[in-house]
Amino acid sequence: MIKFSDEAIIIVASGKGGDGCVAFRREKFIPLGGPAGGDGGRGGDVVFMVKRNLRTLANLRYRQVFKAQNGQPGMGKNMHGRDGEDVVIEVPPGTIVSDAETGEILKDFSARRGMDGERWVFLKGGKGGWGNTHFKTSVNQAPRFAQPGQPGQERRLKIELSLIADIGLVGFPNAGKSSLLDYFTNARPKIAPYPFTTKIPNLGVLTVNERDIILADIPGIIEGAHEGAGLGLRFLKHIARTACLAFLVDLSDENWRGVFPILLRELELYSLELARKPRILLGTKMDLPEAQEHFEQFKAAFPDEHVYGISVYSGFGLDVLKLVFFEKIVEHEKTEENKEGVPERLFDEIVLDDEGLGE
Repeated sequence: MIKFSDEAIIIVASGKGGDGCVAFRREKFIPLGGPAGGDGGRGGDVVFMVKRNLRTLANLRYRQVFKAQNGQPGMGKNMHGRDGEDVVIEVPPGTIVSDAETGEILKDFSARRGMDGERWVFLKGGKGGWGNTHFKTSVNQAPRFAQPGQPGQERRLKIELSLIADIGLVGFPNAGKSSLLDYFTNARPKIAPYPFTTKIPNLGVLTVNERDIILADIPGIIEGAHEGAGLGLRFLKHIARTACLAFLVDLSDENWRGVFPILLRELELYSLELARKPRILLGTKMDLPEAQEHFEQFKAAFPDEHVYGISVYSGFGLDVLKLVFFEKIVEHEKTEENKEGVPERLFDEIVLDDEGLGE
C-alpha cells in the first residue's frame, strides 16, 4: 500500500516542576530565623509551531523524542527555581497530530491555512512545588518540609501530513521525468526505457536556498488521458493545484513538435484552470546531438513559453532549473498570501495496492 502522505511517530514529554526548598534564614543577630525556602520552577511545555517554509516531516524522523526541561528546585533566601524551557516542535501547515495509541485527532492544522509562527501548547509542564515558607503557621513556625514539583506528562503521537506537490512534472511516457526526479531528490523511482514505467506518482524533495520543494513525477500522459486513457483521470487531478507545471519534451525524438500541444490539449480538456497554471517547457536529453539540433527550433516553435534545455546525463541546465523552480514557488506563495479564504488541500490521499488503483 502506498499513500500520498508523510508520517512520523514521536514521543513528547513536558518538564517536571522543580521541588520546593526547605531552608531557614541564617542571618547575624537572628538566631531563630524563620523559613526561607523558595518555590520550584515550572516545567517546560510541549509546544507545536507552524512553519510555512517546511514541506515535509523529515525533521521529525531524525529526532523522535522531544522532552521539555524540568523546572529547577527552589533555593534558600526564598529564591524561586528557574522555569524549564519549552520544547518547540516545528511542523508544516496541513499537519495532523493524533494519539498514536487511540488514533484520536488532537490537532488539525489543515482546518485553515496555518499561519507562520502559530503556536499550540499541547502538554503543560508540571507546576513547581512550594517552598517551606508557605507552610509556616502559628503552631509551626519552622516547617521542615516542602512540596515536591508536579510531574510532567508524556504522550506518544502520530504526526501526519498530506504531501502537497509544488512542481508537477508532466510529459509523455519515457520523457525523462523519473530520471529528473531521481537526480534532484534521490527519490529512486523505477526507471526503464519503456512507457508507463511510473504507475504511481512519485514524490521527492529538492532543497534550494534552505527551502524544501516537493516535486511530483506524474505517470505518463497520452492522448485521451482526460477520458481515462493510459493512467488517465486519476492522476490528472493530482496535479490540479500544484504551483507550477514543468512539461518535459524529449528533443531527441523526431516527433518532438507535437508533444507539447498534445499535453496542453489534454490538460485543457480536463480543466481549463489546470491548463492556465504557471508552466515551463523543458527540452530533455540535451546530451544527445539530435536534441541539440532541435533545441533552437523548439524555442522558436513556442515563443510565448519559458523554455529551458536540460540533460540529466550530463547535468546540463540543472543548476539553473533549481533556481527556476525556487522562483516559481516564491511567486506562488506571494499569490496565495493575497488570496482570501481557505485553499483546498492539494492532494486527496489515494491508496494503491498491488492490483493497481484502489479507492
